[in-house]
Amino acid sequence: MSTDRNPGVPLDLSWFDRIAVNTPATEARAAQLTTRRSLKKNYQAAWLVNAIHCMDLTTLAGDDTEDRVARLCAKARDPLADHILAGLGLDGVTTGAVCVYPTMVAAAVRALEGTSIPVASVATGFPAGLMPLDLRLAEIRYAVDQGAQEIDIVITRAHVLRADWQALYDEIAAMREACGAAHMKAILATGDLKTLRNVYKASMVAMQAGADFIKTSTGKEGVNATLPVSLTMVRALRDYGARTGYRIGFKPAGGMKTAKDALAWQILMKEEMGTDWLRPDLFRLGASSMLADIERQLEHHVTGRYASSSRHAIA
Repeated sequence: MSTDRNPGVPLDLSWFDRIAVNTPATEARAAQLTTRRSLKKNYQAAWLVNAIHCMDLTTLAGDDTEDRVARLCAKARDPLADHILAGLGLDGVTTGAVCVYPTMVAAAVRALEGTSIPVASVATGFPAGLMPLDLRLAEIRYAVDQGAQEIDIVITRAHVLRADWQALYDEIAAMREACGAAHMKAILATGDLKTLRNVYKASMVAMQAGADFIKTSTGKEGVNATLPVSLTMVRALRDYGARTGYRIGFKPAGGMKTAKDALAWQILMKEEMGTDWLRPDLFRLGASSMLADIERQLEHHVTGRYASSSRHAIA
């Protein structure tokens, strides 16, 4: 497959208009993923370290400040305590990115100066997306001007629920153009889309419109990332790659809090897409609280003891 950026293709309903998703079979396959592969000891530790490499360390709180963002960036630069790194035989680890609101992008860029960690920003009226399109596009341009290298956009869910695929395509294509060189992650807010069939169709439209990543959730919906939804989206990006030769990234987000979750979603990518998709250029985990549990599990691996959460720097 091509390593070039997805240029998108003209909207083609024939790629998905007759698609059927067997929900019980999808749920059964998702349930099997975490039981068919067992990761223990050094192997589990290696997969947990990889999860950190693929993590978008995120703060999207209403009371975010520049100081909080700076603290988050410090954790992104050094997510593991020195004694854990030494015990693992590693010189250093960083997260895949830091994700913030547009007004916090400049602070994150300053705090990450001298590193290769990209700054991602949500935009387009996150989380609901219920703003006029011109304002949503202006928000993208603002975030890019502030230094964001990745933009996580949100779609208008009503376009999916009305099956207005042309409107959805045009909206996402305009957002992709506004992103310029910044990579675009299309948040589908899958918990609002009602059916797995809608999830597949929305995924395909987003990719046809030029999305670099497809992402499950904002983290603000009633239901966020689940393995059946993720499996449906991954099958869609696999189908898109087979048709076009372009590789699309995947980002589950929302509701993932434990090291066990980090392993489950990596197993999904390994089983469905192969090891190429276990890299931050094609896979991200949208999380923050998950990092604390990963650090706790890695400390146990190194020392044989579980440390109190107060011993780990908060993100």
